[in-house]
Amino acid sequence: MPTLPTDNADLLITGARVRLGEGRWVSALAVRGGRIHALGDESELRGLAGPRTRVVHAPGGLVVPGFQDSHIHAPFAGRNRLRLWLNDLAGRTAYLDAVAAYAAAHPEEPWITGGGWAMEYFPGGAPRKEDLDAIVPDRPVFLFNRDVHGAWVNSRALEAAGIDRGTPDPPDGRIERDPATGEPTGTLHEGAAYRVDEEVVPAPGQEEWRAAILHAQGYLHSLGITGWQDAWVTPATQAAYQSLAADGRLTARVVGALWWDRHRGLEQIDELRERREQGLAVRAPGAALGSGFHPTTVKIMTDGVLENHTGALLEPYCDGCGGSTGDRGLSYLPYDLLREAVTTLDRHGFQVHLHAIGDRAVRESLDAVAAARAANGQGGDHRHHIAHVQLVQPEDVGRFAELGVVVNCQAYWAQSEPQMDELTIPYLGPERARLQYPFADLLASGARLAMGSDWAVTTADPLEQIEVAVTRTDPAHRDGEPFLPGQRLRLDDALDAFTSGSAYVNHDEQGGALEVGRRADLALLDTDLFAPGAPPAADARVRLTVAAGKVVHDEGL
Repeated sequence: MPTLPTDNADLLITGARVRLGEGRWVSALAVRGGRIHALGDESELRGLAGPRTRVVHAPGGLVVPGFQDSHIHAPFAGRNRLRLWLNDLAGRTAYLDAVAAYAAAHPEEPWITGGGWAMEYFPGGAPRKEDLDAIVPDRPVFLFNRDVHGAWVNSRALEAAGIDRGTPDPPDGRIERDPATGEPTGTLHEGAAYRVDEEVVPAPGQEEWRAAILHAQGYLHSLGITGWQDAWVTPATQAAYQSLAADGRLTARVVGALWWDRHRGLEQIDELRERREQGLAVRAPGAALGSGFHPTTVKIMTDGVLENHTGALLEPYCDGCGGSTGDRGLSYLPYDLLREAVTTLDRHGFQVHLHAIGDRAVRESLDAVAAARAANGQGGDHRHHIAHVQLVQPEDVGRFAELGVVVNCQAYWAQSEPQMDELTIPYLGPERARLQYPFADLLASGARLAMGSDWAVTTADPLEQIEVAVTRTDPAHRDGEPFLPGQRLRLDDALDAFTSGSAYVNHDEQGGALEVGRRADLALLDTDLFAPGAPPAADARVRLTVAAGKVVHDEGL
């Protein structure tokens, strides 16, 4: 038995069960100097409490490593929460009421921006400009949808962007139009939305981005999240992260996935390398503990989403009535360029974070990593990963483990809900619909799983996501039919994916586990999820969050 330290702890947690790994438990944990100081029985560690030690006694609770989100959009979610946040509302009327109230309360804003509306509440998933025109006729309105693959705009926004019936669709997007007149109807998909956002909508300043990140960080800490990988880092958000890291206000450990501009080619890699070196030169106060901001990843979008038929498929979309459309979706990078990009980034030491929804996108992403392995060898520990993996053909399941590609799961999506039932399954057909989110098959094949929310697309709460991974049902409708229940994960595997799995993706050797000497990142839950008769995961609540030894969320225990 290891000798226990004698130095007083900064924090001592007793009463709760402390999960060290599957089947391994202790009853007390001590923190000192930002690290795990001791683990053991409560009777053994009680002597580490000194006059300045905070002692938290939490009978019936559970201590787990701090959650890490492997795919999230914290600055954008934080900005929307500080502006117009529609994510917690349901339905066209609720959205319009919120837009009207926000516009009335902010007459000084030249544009009304925000987002979070869901496609399921509009025919064909496409809202119309007339609804927004009726409540905000005098200013442009630009509202990303919940999955940030489309935008709802009013007539003023279309005018500001110069979009009319004669405007062609961009190669990587689509403008919804009236079938009779060709007039834009108020929904912009993919590249059509991104162009307006990047080139027309006024850009936030640095102070706004810093405020957005801090707001998001506080909310994520309240959910037990101590680190994340930001899946869409622009030069502006990178600068904000670096500023917060430098002055010690970034209390989470963040890996930045620098955005690959799909309208450019390999020439951008030198710029990405410069941005990486610039970011790594920033010395955060917690650098010795592995904290701070690490722009060591590049994010490549290979396709869109299935709901608007921009997800890349091997075979065409169905027409919803038993026929075929002939449409196979969009590949945002030509196949050869994708292989070249991943190979070159791998050679320069980048981790590559690939967005792949459709089965063609998944296969092409795996092919790109295979090309990098063939060209550069197996020596680099880059931990490339593919996010979303919604539709995976059986012959591609085993390739993740073979290539060392991590499966970046958005587990909350693996449930029956209106968007799935009305906008996805009818256009995939029954055979392909059964191949969605094959998490259990991927794990059984030997692949490593990580978990991320894609917040603000869906909830950031790890406990809600873990419950869906385990049950394949919506926590709000637990009596519903499970979605492909054969792909459920065990609680142990789901929890590991959201802790050690995501820490692995984030190259965080100090996080993801509770071991003496590691950085003290942990979450205290009010409920022991592994106890006999324990309630479902989403019913638990995070009472205390500790990041690098610092209490960053506290419910007053």
